[in-house]
Amino acid sequence: MIVEMLHVGMLQTNCYIVGCEETKEGAIIDPGGDAKHILDEVKRLGLKIKYVINTHGHFDHTLANKEMVKATGAPLVIHSADAPMLTQGGGAFFFGIMGKASPPADMTLEGGQVLTLGNIELLVLHTPGHSPGSICLYNEEEGVLFDGDVLFNMGMGRYDLPGGDYRILMDSIQKLLALPDETTVYPGHGPSTTIGRERRNNPFL
Repeated sequence: MIVEMLHVGMLQTNCYIVGCEETKEGAIIDPGGDAKHILDEVKRLGLKIKYVINTHGHFDHTLANKEMVKATGAPLVIHSADAPMLTQGGGAFFFGIMGKASPPADMTLEGGQVLTLGNIELLVLHTPGHSPGSICLYNEEEGVLFDGDVLFNMGMGRYDLPGGDYRILMDSIQKLLALPDETTVYPGHGPSTTIGRERRNNPFL
């Protein structure tokens, strides 16, 4: 499984390029800016992008959606509950920033769906709390989780933005903590971690 992490945009969001080593089918997860940098890396990896995926609708995860969709021809996918954010600037105005509208979603997700990239399956987990439509993408075979802004390395996502809810976020995190300890967590910001490390050491849990 190919996993490439890029730091993009004004908030240094983690954008992930994920792909199947055998078929070279791939996905771009959370293109939060710096479109050329992302596309150059896709070209270097030799991937054919099948999906552009937003783990949620906040602007720092969606700013380069338009460029990604135009360059790759791939559908833009997001959970149905966060889809309206895409054309509304992704809440940038709450930070005093002029929002950049994304194209609308081509495909909406619900929990339990599976996205395939060649021989790789990504299970969609609906994990609200940071936003109503926050999702994680889990591959059991490789033991990896792309979790957006739900659980961080020694931290957790914000719940004070519109649509956020502390209790719901904690319920979502508890579901993630049921995954195997060795699961690698690739968050939306900051360094990667593991489920076991967060269960044992995260001060917010």
